[in-house]
Amino acid sequence: MKMVMAVIKPFKLDDVREALAEAGVQGITVTEVKGFGRQKGHTELYRGAEYVVDFLPKLKIEVACTDDQVERVVEAIATSANTGRIGDGKIFVYQLERVMRIRTGELDGDAL
Repeated sequence: MKMVMAVIKPFKLDDVREALAEAGVQGITVTEVKGFGRQKGHTELYRGAEYVVDFLPKLKIEVACTDDQVERVVEAIATSANTGRIGDGKIFVYQLERVMRIRTGELDGDAL
């Protein structure tokens, strides 16, 4: 089992959700986060004063999936979140050691 975690631009959420649904994903977790990578933030004007926005708003999407689903999930996120500009985000894949459905006690693949 794998956990796929992606950090994307907020306005791409609907596109990513639809692509994941088409890839057969049954559930995702979305968290509002802030951060920066190569973008390094930007400056904005507010009431005539210039200030630096160090952390940009992003969304973190987490998808738990089986090993055979992981490539479809990564591809779905990568194609649907891509704008071709800096700041599109990143995708991380890491191993899940154990999963348990709290309600039924099902484990691992059955719990997904």
